[in-house]
Amino acid sequence: MLPVLRLAAEGEKRVADVADRIADEFGLSQEARQELLPSGRQRLLHNRIHWAKFYMSKAGLIASPARGRFIATDAGRTLLVTNPSRVDVNLLMKQPSFQEFYKASSRATDDAPTGQIKADVSDTAMATPEEQIEAAHQTVQLALRAELLERIAQNSPAFFEQLIVNLLVAMGYGGSHKNAAAQLGRSGDGGVDGVVNEDPLGLDRVYVQAKRYAETSTVGRPDVQAFVGSLVGLGATKGVFVTTSTFSPQARDFVKHLSQRVILIDGQHLSDLMMEHGVGVRISRAIQFKRLDEDFFAEED
Repeated sequence: MLPVLRLAAEGEKRVADVADRIADEFGLSQEARQELLPSGRQRLLHNRIHWAKFYMSKAGLIASPARGRFIATDAGRTLLVTNPSRVDVNLLMKQPSFQEFYKASSRATDDAPTGQIKADVSDTAMATPEEQIEAAHQTVQLALRAELLERIAQNSPAFFEQLIVNLLVAMGYGGSHKNAAAQLGRSGDGGVDGVVNEDPLGLDRVYVQAKRYAETSTVGRPDVQAFVGSLVGLGATKGVFVTTSTFSPQARDFVKHLSQRVILIDGQHLSDLMMEHGVGVRISRAIQFKRLDEDFFAEED
């Protein structure tokens, strides 16, 4: 990770910009530079650089100013001034933001005390192969969740609104009939960004509001209350409020006592739904694991 951080401190970079320089630093052969992952879709070197910058971004050492680009933050430059011999997970773990990210990447950390990581994905001494695979899968899923929200933030608000409408259709709302969903205009939309018809005639509708907020922001009760007011004005009984950040406890409590059915979807839930229903993601590689069939080898007495 240290070479990636050093190069990022020079200014905005792309993975393709730094790959050869990092390969030179490690003395990689041409064969090693061209080596592909088992899926055959990406170079191993590029994949390692991608994970290095992703991990350091979760520790606040690297930022992404534009799609596909990364640069060292002030915290990253400050770390380099200390002349570290290496940057690894143990060093990143000193950052609270990385601790939270890493704890969430493994089910084994659920009972860990605050600020302490109970199990390291790389600590495989006591883990079964199945546990190692599950831990790795959880880490990949968590990384994808973060990347989805980051990419949403880089696109326009109109794109985000259409994404939510597409997601609801992918989840089965609107059925298979044409014109099941529509993105509403920015003016005169009554505070609603989209609508999904649950039947061919549009007799039953789900209204949608989609708001992009910074990860550190919270959607409060006033925003949700305004959306509910829009639903009342439209005579609607069902609504979905989606945000890329989180909802306050007051906002969540407010919707529990309404005559309308209003669902709140935060950033984490949104990314999980996108992965589950194949919106904005695709299968990179599918792996089958086979077990011994004990019944096949059982001999009758």
